[in-house]
Amino acid sequence: MIQTTTTAHTNIALIKYWGKKDPVLHLPYTDSLSLTLDGYYTTTTTSFLAGDTDQVRVNNQVAGPQFFKRTQHFLNLVRTLNNSQQAIAVETINHVPTAAGLASSASGFAALSGSLNKLFQMNLSRKELSCLARRGSGSATRSIYGGFVQWHQGKDNSSSFAEAIDENPSLPIRLISVVISKQAKKISSTEGMKHAVSTSPFYAQWPQVVNCDMKAMLQALKTQDLEAVGKIAENNCLAMHALNWTSRPAFSYFTKETLQIINLVHQLRSRGYCAYYTIDAGANVKVITSLQDVAAVQQQIQLNFPQAQLTPLKPGPGIQ
Repeated sequence: MIQTTTTAHTNIALIKYWGKKDPVLHLPYTDSLSLTLDGYYTTTTTSFLAGDTDQVRVNNQVAGPQFFKRTQHFLNLVRTLNNSQQAIAVETINHVPTAAGLASSASGFAALSGSLNKLFQMNLSRKELSCLARRGSGSATRSIYGGFVQWHQGKDNSSSFAEAIDENPSLPIRLISVVISKQAKKISSTEGMKHAVSTSPFYAQWPQVVNCDMKAMLQALKTQDLEAVGKIAENNCLAMHALNWTSRPAFSYFTKETLQIINLVHQLRSRGYCAYYTIDAGANVKVITSLQDVAAVQQQIQLNFPQAQLTPLKPGPGIQ
């Protein structure tokens, strides 16, 4: 039996997208820029089945109905592209807290895309693979590559793709993942985006904000200015969440602990540490820091939040 296995790492958006102009193709309203991370990843194995029913397992358990349906939808897409009707077995080992604002779907669909590419012998380029992965999850398009990655919003399926900016960054950037909640979020990213796009009176300004932040971020990466990278990422994060806070009715992914960690990051910065935060659709915080300060910053956060699960992360590779 032919089996193919691919590993993909998750990514954290430093310049975020929030809102899809095409929910079927997962085309965003803006570009985005991310950092692929080494410590969180998904390994997926696929194989053909003799029967006519797909099998999907996650972490050695039969997948729940919602995950199965989403995966099968993607399998159907790949089968259509290959004029196939063969049933497929999917075995996924996920080393990311699922649905907690840590982009588990990014590494998941990037790994699934890579494995199916090999299974069907599609011989896709990485650019083409990023387009395919996007059909499963928007942010998966960025997990095809390592290091710093830009996703071009595009206007159709072939023009919306990711490309590497710097796959092996020498910038001494480190991230500390601060997990304060492993609960699945009450409002999915898809629902949150849709609500913000349709009801926030400030959404019209969002593409302009992203364009300005993107130019500034690319320049900061070019000049290896880590403080500027942190500052731009933090401001962009707040601008994204402001869309949720100004939606009608308003909603937020933040909890009391999220706000307490934000305050602590400000305190650490005032004491001279390199410390900035970014937060996706969830309560958990990612603290941007430097190789020099990562141990001290981690120690201070753990001291103040002993119940939190902290993971230091560095830039990670593309799919393998």
